[in-house]
Amino acid sequence: MASILSSGILAAEGLIHVVQRGETIYSISRFYRVSADDLMRVNGITDPSTLQAGRRLTIPSSAFSDISVFDSTNTQVLVDYQVVRGDTLYGIARAHEISLQSLLEINRFSSSHVIKVGDVIKVPGRNSAQSNPPVPVAAGAVTGDASLRWPVSSRGITYMTGQMGVIVEGEFNESVKSLTQGQVISAGPWRKFGRVAIVETAGGYFYMYGGCETLSVNVGDRITPGMELGKLGINAVSERPQLFFMVFRNDTPIDPATAPRA
Repeated sequence: MASILSSGILAAEGLIHVVQRGETIYSISRFYRVSADDLMRVNGITDPSTLQAGRRLTIPSSAFSDISVFDSTNTQVLVDYQVVRGDTLYGIARAHEISLQSLLEINRFSSSHVIKVGDVIKVPGRNSAQSNPPVPVAAGAVTGDASLRWPVSSRGITYMTGQMGVIVEGEFNESVKSLTQGQVISAGPWRKFGRVAIVETAGGYFYMYGGCETLSVNVGDRITPGMELGKLGINAVSERPQLFFMVFRNDTPIDPATAPRA
């Protein structure tokens, strides 16, 4: 981790974010799903009003710690569950051997969400008593649509827990290519996602390309469609070459299959 990446960014620094005009400590912390206090503490900031465009911020290692990824050889399946009298989200999660947080993520519920008798929610299929056939988390439109272009040559696509993004199977050391034009606002090694580049594009979109062995870009670089961002690495969990790909708009994750492609 002490070696210098080909992009010139010190691996020991972790993921670096360059503050853009109009960004605040709050908006940046919300995007990376970390607390504003942690972001300020890591960067030695005592007064958030002093934040200026162009400043380089180190993102805490806790960023996106609530996202779980799974081995795409064992694609998670979800089935419908109809809420009955006496059900609670906690009870349903426990019955299906998952955490409450995982159940909230699967259904994109807030922590304050209230269920009602008759509601239909998604639960892991392996323990479901429902008669409906299991539905893969990776929708058929994603894996079967040949017209879609992905950052790497796709050998299989599965969704992360909570559908925050997708895991795209590729070839080791192949080029990870940008789907759009834009500017690199973050780059560097980042927790379980390997080396990551985040590209900001017009319209409030942010494209996150993770799982790189090396990066070919620096923070601040202007990107064109098809430009190489890095080389695909090996996922330490699955021991296979996998790209972690997420897309956000205005701090909200969207389905990468529907994200604009130049």
